[in-house]
Amino acid sequence: MSTHTTESGHTAEPGHTEESGHTADPERDPVPQLVALLDAHDALPAARRLRARTYELLDAGPGRRIVDAGCGAGRAVGELGERGARAVGVDIDPDMLRIARERHPQAEFRAADLAELPFGDATSDGYRADKVLHTLPDPSRALAEARRVLVPGGRAVLVGQDWDTFVVDAADPALTRTIVQARADLVTNPRAARAHRALLLDAGFTDVTVEVHTSVFTDHGALALLGGFAAAAARTGAITAEESAAWMEDQRQRAAADRLFAAVPMFLAAGIRP
Repeated sequence: MSTHTTESGHTAEPGHTEESGHTADPERDPVPQLVALLDAHDALPAARRLRARTYELLDAGPGRRIVDAGCGAGRAVGELGERGARAVGVDIDPDMLRIARERHPQAEFRAADLAELPFGDATSDGYRADKVLHTLPDPSRALAEARRVLVPGGRAVLVGQDWDTFVVDAADPALTRTIVQARADLVTNPRAARAHRALLLDAGFTDVTVEVHTSVFTDHGALALLGGFAAAAARTGAITAEESAAWMEDQRQRAAADRLFAAVPMFLAAGIRP
């Protein structure tokens, strides 16, 4: 297993903007708000590098047929097209697909469940699922479909964050664990990313590799991210409003003293369809 660490110093997580103070949950947010949050994240240098790494693993060049599963607003499909790949975006959300088609009118998008892809057997050279498996109750069904549509030798690439592994330096570690867990519990499958390797192996993929791309946040902007976590924990009743306020006051003091530290790993796994 290889490990890659990126120090960002910027404070966006998948689906987060500093201005909003809100942590996006694809299962809770209205589509326009979610798209704006994802746009902010995807524009970050670290996010661009991670997408580029997925394209490299897929050998995304002219004529390569690639499925972008859970394509959202279509950014990756557009970028793959710029490389000459024949990318098709798949998403179950009609509003997301409408936005994707408006932004990328020359690209192809399909409405489908990731467990029932609208493609024939062995018709794709690559399969990409970025920040989507945590929204599925049974990601193994999506991986079975990925194997079905890939040609022998085709590669599947999975990217996602493990919602239990957000790291925050804080005065009260026990309270911090409660906050992180409470936020994770709002996600359908918060630990899907740590299972990427097993999902690929169980689906019959070979030559499975795993990389970890870690973003480190140390500036004041991280307060919005952390505030979203604390607010979510209080909203669920996992902590009290007073505990939320005290935890955030600790983080504000750390930020003022240039002692704030938070980090989140993004797990990237890839495997070959034999």
